[in-house]
Formats: sequence, structure tokens, C-alpha cells
Amino acid sequence: MSKYLVTGGAGYVGSVVAAHLLEAGHEVTVLDDLSTGFREGVPAGAEFVEADIRDAARHLDPSYEAVLHFAASSQVGESVADPGKYWENNVGGTMALLAAMRGAGVRRLVFSSTAATYGEPRTVPITETTPTAPTNPYGASKLAVDHMITGEAGAHGLAAVSLRYFNVAGAYGPFGERHDPESHLIPLVLQVALGRRAAISVYGEDYPTPDGTCVRDYIHVADLAEAHLAALRAARAGEHLICNLGNGNGFSVREVIETARKVTRHEIPETVEGRRAGDPAVLVASAAAAREKLGWTPSRPDLAGIISDAWEFARRHAADRD
Repeated sequence: MSKYLVTGGAGYVGSVVAAHLLEAGHEVTVLDDLSTGFREGVPAGAEFVEADIRDAARHLDPSYEAVLHFAASSQVGESVADPGKYWENNVGGTMALLAAMRGAGVRRLVFSSTAATYGEPRTVPITETTPTAPTNPYGASKLAVDHMITGEAGAHGLAAVSLRYFNVAGAYGPFGERHDPESHLIPLVLQVALGRRAAISVYGEDYPTPDGTCVRDYIHVADLAEAHLAALRAARAGEHLICNLGNGNGFSVREVIETARKVTRHEIPETVEGRRAGDPAVLVASAAAAREKLGWTPSRPDLAGIISDAWEFARRHAADRD
């Protein structure tokens, strides 16, 4: 059994990873300021510390085997409107965390990075050698952190893995997606099915794709969690490994809506809007590096299964609120 600190562990992905660590028999401390996470999202059995990531030095000690770092601001639109918040929280917060880890002698890190570091790639599938060209401060801040971690590994022997996610979806038991405001397609579609939204907006139907709508790579949140545990095993002192995490297959906006109609048995009206600036036609990941270096392959690639798990969580959470 090992002891792990999970920053941002009251949020969507962090809570599922914390739950997987506990199920594997490990000791877990969740550090979260609850600015976007939820106290009830902290899995039973985890110690909870309500604190800013900049205060990590007060809570880290040599008994910790590693840190899994999810604490970050993550709304693209907000990052454009308030870029300073993203540099301060994502870059400044991680800088403070790395210093705290160095001071406590904790030398293993798994970092929640993002496909937004790639911007609008010219070719797909996206690999780790695809040029990074973020188009917003959120992606730029995450890329800056990746560079920071590379330097930390080279200078101070940190064993680090950055995992660049594509579209995370689904739920894991009581842990699911409930951002406020919500910007992700699957939970928005399910809000329509629940009667909490009149219709789902389709932004553009004239893309060079089979049905004219954007194609995205969706990965089940439980598969994502399993990749984090694999990353802990793969981390090597003095190395910074970067791996994309995705399904390897793309689903269009219309495929998501139609699958949600079948899963929920609701009509789910849609409205067609103009294209959004900066929306690429296709974003699909190559997970070949994760298969080779982490020994990881997603085991829940089916879109209907992903939406079914998200639908079960959405209905339960709606009932809890009503």
C-alpha cells in the first residue's frame, strides 16, 4: 500500500481517480479548495483537506509516494476572458506544488494535461509528436506546466508523466460530470433529456465529415482513471513522459445526439447554429504511446456505454437536487 496526494480530487476526473486508488488498497489524501469541486465528490475513505494548492507544502511530507495533480482552472472561454486567472492558478499553482514536492522529498508526479496543448492540428490522429500550438490561455497554461515539469525532471530527478486528455465522459458510480457552467456535449445533451434545457445546439453542419458535424474522441472517465494508475507504475526518475489518452475513434456531434436519444428514450430536440470560431472538423487521438509505454488500452470504448453511465449519474443527481 502507498500513500498518494490527489490535488483537485473533489472534481470530476480527480474523484474517479481517487476512488480507483482507494479500491486498489492505497491511502489517499484529497486536497481541494472546492472552488469548482464538491465535498460529496471526495470518495469515502479518503482524507480531505480543504486548501489552495499553494498551501500544499503544509500538507506534504515524505510519507507520500506521489502526487496526482488535477487542480486547475479548465474553462476555455473563461481563459480567454480572464487569462491572468489561468496563469496564476495553473502555472503559479503548479510551480508552488513542485516546490512543495521538492521540499518534502516526494519525487513522483502524474499531471492532468490536455489535448488543448495541440490547438488546431492539421493532421489526425494526433500523436505526441504533433506540434503544440494552443489557441487559448487554458491550453497555453497547461503546455507551460508541461515544460515546467520537463525542467523539474531534468534538474531534480522528478519521475513524471503528463496525460493529455481528449473528451472525457461517462461516470463511475456516484462520481460524474457536473460542471457549472457546463460546456461539454454529453452532459448538455442529457440536460435536454432531463427537461432542464429546451434543445441542444449543433454548431455547424457543413464540416468535411460524414454527417457534416464535428468529430471528437470520447474516453470513459474510468478508463482515464486506470491510465493514471498505470502512469504511476511507469514513471521513472529524471524522465518526463507525455502520453495522449483517447479512444482512438471519433464520434460526430450528431452521432452523440442520436445515441443519447436511444439510451435515454427521449426526443432531444436540436437547433442548428453557425460554426464556432476555432472548432476543427476532426480531433481524434492516437493512444499508441499509452499502449506501449503505460500498457494501457481503453476497455470501455462504446459510445452507448459511455452515455449510459453518464445518464444514470445525471438522473440520480437530478433526483438528489429535486
